[in-house]
Amino acid sequence: MSNKNIGQKRKLEHWELVTLLLMVYDFLAIGLSYFAALWVRFDCRYNSIQKEFLNAYYRTIVIYAVFCVVVFWFLRLYKSIWRFASYAELLRIILATAITGVVYMIAMFEFVYRMPISYFVFGIVFQFCLTLGIRFAYRFILLLRGRRREEAGYKKRVMLVGAGAAGQMIFRDIKQSKETNEKVYCFIDDNSNKWGRYIDDVPVFGGRENIMEAVAKFGIEKIYVAIPSADAKERREILRICNETQCELLNLPGMYQLYRGEVSVSKMKPVQIEELLGRDPIKTNMNEVFQYITGKVVLVTGVGSIGSELARQIAAHNPKHLILFDIYENNAYDIQQELRKKYPNLNLDTIIGSVRDSRKIFQVFEKYQPEIVYHAAAHKHVPLMETSPNGSIKNNVIGTYKTAYAALKHGASRFILISTDKAVNPTNIMGASKRLCEMVIQSMDVVSKAGRMEVLPLLHAHMDKYFEDQIPGDRTAAVMKSRPEERSSVHIESVKNKDRQGTQFVAVRFGNVLGSNGSVIPLFKKQIEAGGPVTVTHPDIVRYFMTISEAVSLVLQAGTYAWGGEIFVLDMGEPVKIDSLARNLIKLSGYEPDVEIPIVYSGLRPGEKLYEEKLMAEEGMKKTDNDLIHIGKPIPFDISKFLGQLTELAQASYENSPHIVEMVEEIVPTFHPVGNKPTGNENMSVEEFQREIHETEHR
Repeated sequence: MSNKNIGQKRKLEHWELVTLLLMVYDFLAIGLSYFAALWVRFDCRYNSIQKEFLNAYYRTIVIYAVFCVVVFWFLRLYKSIWRFASYAELLRIILATAITGVVYMIAMFEFVYRMPISYFVFGIVFQFCLTLGIRFAYRFILLLRGRRREEAGYKKRVMLVGAGAAGQMIFRDIKQSKETNEKVYCFIDDNSNKWGRYIDDVPVFGGRENIMEAVAKFGIEKIYVAIPSADAKERREILRICNETQCELLNLPGMYQLYRGEVSVSKMKPVQIEELLGRDPIKTNMNEVFQYITGKVVLVTGVGSIGSELARQIAAHNPKHLILFDIYENNAYDIQQELRKKYPNLNLDTIIGSVRDSRKIFQVFEKYQPEIVYHAAAHKHVPLMETSPNGSIKNNVIGTYKTAYAALKHGASRFILISTDKAVNPTNIMGASKRLCEMVIQSMDVVSKAGRMEVLPLLHAHMDKYFEDQIPGDRTAAVMKSRPEERSSVHIESVKNKDRQGTQFVAVRFGNVLGSNGSVIPLFKKQIEAGGPVTVTHPDIVRYFMTISEAVSLVLQAGTYAWGGEIFVLDMGEPVKIDSLARNLIKLSGYEPDVEIPIVYSGLRPGEKLYEEKLMAEEGMKKTDNDLIHIGKPIPFDISKFLGQLTELAQASYENSPHIVEMVEEIVPTFHPVGNKPTGNENMSVEEFQREIHETEHR
């Protein structure tokens, strides 16, 4: 510390100055209290006070006043923040007055002079009133001052949902806080006994059915939901109604905070987007998954958002060996470090490589002999793939084929493809490539069931020792390329045998996942952090959503149901408008949509649809033991012909053919590319769309 700082006198803080003034006030107030007690005792005439009593008062009052100040100090009456004074401070003042009064009375009787009992009674009463009055008068003045400021300045209009203990505590916190700049205009509570009554001049307007009416009547801008005792279903219903108001929405985290006295505006949390999806959180029977995964060698290709979560949940089920395979070292390193920290005894290998690299894929299968494969590696960005269609085919389709081929060649028991609802009636090359992946999986399963691996073409860009035993006998490739008329000679019949040998190939199809790398949520968050605008392609665009953990847990369970050849379709609830999602996220970030953070409609991107579908009309639905997992009926296609077309497609993609999209159209009859054109059904309402989907699922 410098000499300059040493020489400086410390300036008294404001609260220290207030404390000193309060101590002086208490000293004088106590002296005045007992003088007034004598005065009242003798008929309010100073001349009537007996000299003995007056002398006793003068001899002791200074000592007693000092004693009172000391007691007040130890009872923290000089450390309270009196603008927030409450019942606790009142109790401490009562205790301090009682202690000092009794001690004073005993000391006077024993050591000084026997004063009249009324002297002590009146003295204690006056002392209590004066010491209490100054403190609560200070609080009252601050409240009046705050009310005047409130009336003079703008206050955000607030509704409190919940007029119980939690709601009232939030209400008091809002009133007392200078930082909130808010005013509560009404309460909402489902208890009809409270309707029409008031809490500190604020009405309890009605129940949840009156929320919309109250918002309109009072001009509500912000809603606090303070119902910690409500169950998940009730909470979701109330949040759904509140969400429709377009008001900023905050939610009380949990009941434990009420018990611990931690309920305040600062403890309110933004409503989680998951709570606004309109359904219960998905719960999966993980016992089935545990029995299926435990003790198995498992390979996960592609450790992006979905692949990483797959790795987490698989690691939690004690696999014999977990292998992660990805071309991007950052993704692979992050999940590797996370799993090693959380599961130090996990047998884990992380390998950098591409699913397009035949040699690398075969090396991995040859070395580790995985029993279960979860294939999540894929390019999935729709607009980018529209400008790089050959890349989409090479990575998604040919990469899937090579990985599935290696799994079949090395005797893996099960291969699960992570597909997407964009594979249904695709309008973009990414969706079409995923539909091709599904067709690859269905073809591989038929080949596996028939035990006819020799009919599979080699789609490898190079040949080496891993394939040299198959090159001379690559009859299928020769037939497909040079003698199309002989395709029928390699026609494959499906063998429906659950106990068959060979690899079981299945696909799991689902929509968007909240928070994934390709999701709109991370993009919206970045745009909000930058001050906007938030870009939405179309005001009516709708998508299915579930959380990453929900999707992955259902993928794992669907894998336990596999027979072979199925396309599992996950039930993701009702579709959600992206525009509503963006507005909610803006409000949950503390901003007002279109005012503080603008929303801009950029137009549908190349290949983008307004509405996604979970299955094609001709597929139909079949139930499983899990109500959220369905099986789409496979659309029949000529597998021999498809394998020949796939050979040509692979060659064209490696040559970066400009005609790759037209070739995909020929192979995938449901593919209708739209390029830069808006995608159909623009005039279809959300209700009509939902009805159409419902009818499709029940055909």
